[in-house]
Amino acid sequence: MAEETAQIPAPAPIPAAAAQAVTMSELVDSGVEIKVLKASDMVEGSLISVGKNEVYVDLEGYGIGVVRGRELYDDQATLAALKPGDKVFATVVEPENKDGIVELSMRQAGQERVWQTLREKMDTREVVRTKILEANKGGLMVEINNVTGFLPVSQLSLEHYPRVEDGDKSRILSVLQSYVGQLFDVQIITADSEEEKLIVSEKAVFEKETEAKLSQLKIGQVVDGMVTGVVDFGAFVKFGELEGLVHISELAWQRIDNPKDIIKVGQRVQAKVISIDKGRVSLSIKQLQQDPWLEAVKKYQIGQVVDGTVTKVMPFGVFVELDKDIQGLCHIMELSHEAVKNPEDLLKSGETKQFKIISIEPAEHRLGLSLKALVEAPKKAEAVAEETAESGKAENA
Repeated sequence: MAEETAQIPAPAPIPAAAAQAVTMSELVDSGVEIKVLKASDMVEGSLISVGKNEVYVDLEGYGIGVVRGRELYDDQATLAALKPGDKVFATVVEPENKDGIVELSMRQAGQERVWQTLREKMDTREVVRTKILEANKGGLMVEINNVTGFLPVSQLSLEHYPRVEDGDKSRILSVLQSYVGQLFDVQIITADSEEEKLIVSEKAVFEKETEAKLSQLKIGQVVDGMVTGVVDFGAFVKFGELEGLVHISELAWQRIDNPKDIIKVGQRVQAKVISIDKGRVSLSIKQLQQDPWLEAVKKYQIGQVVDGTVTKVMPFGVFVELDKDIQGLCHIMELSHEAVKNPEDLLKSGETKQFKIISIEPAEHRLGLSLKALVEAPKKAEAVAEETAESGKAENA
């Protein structure tokens, strides 16, 4: 019986041969090591025959396997190229059917093999060239091994990162759309077959090179660079082959509402390296300038009356510019002796008034102003009545 089973005939008689497969008891009696399959196992075998609706595979150590109908490859071109003896991968659907044959799926195995290859590329950090298929506000869509992946904006290289003033999302999308059809070199950073999630990174390709350059950079170092982008939260500055961000709070000592009011794309600047964290460089322009607040105590004193221009009206008070470097705050409680619900009822942006300085904190860059301190507080009704009574007594005396 064993000899008859070993001689597998041509494709057509396969079902009959499968029916003559070695029984479990015969395998036990022969002393052959029995390997047990279970559903979802991936196995490798040698192709025996390819029929119109069935493919038979020799699973060494397990017996005969069959792939039927919808469980064949979706890619018919790949299937047509197979020939007897070729090695193929398949996934176990049923360890043993009524004929004692292993039911297999090449479709499932093909998908798993693709994801396995993607995971291997991720583990080896292989650089993959891929075409940009489409763009959305979050990033770019790519395809690797027939799997659609995502390249987030945050994972773009310095060359392709969109630096758009005011962070205008429609303009960012326009920049991203200009990349459609181009070839990018990327590395896979997430390959999750269960969630069918494939995420790639362009900047990871240059990570080692960037790390080497960053290792030469020191905190406190002063660099010469050019402004490559101005956004609502600061400005990007390229120096050499690196790039850093000057946060809005590090652009100047004075209060800034919009970075593009004081800095422009293409402008040459000097900046100080203040932080290097996870490949991100933070820079400061203001730290290379003298802190005007250190001179504020010489120029301004508590109790001094100064002219100031209202620059911004907020629910809690108004910001007032005393000079190009120093701004103070007149809190809502210091606007009037009467209760104020809305500061705009008293002051408008751009209006110039006199204020009294009531506090100076140079280290914290705070200067307190008061409008009501310049006006005598109105007397309360009880005080007026008391004064009237006292005046009456004096006249009757």
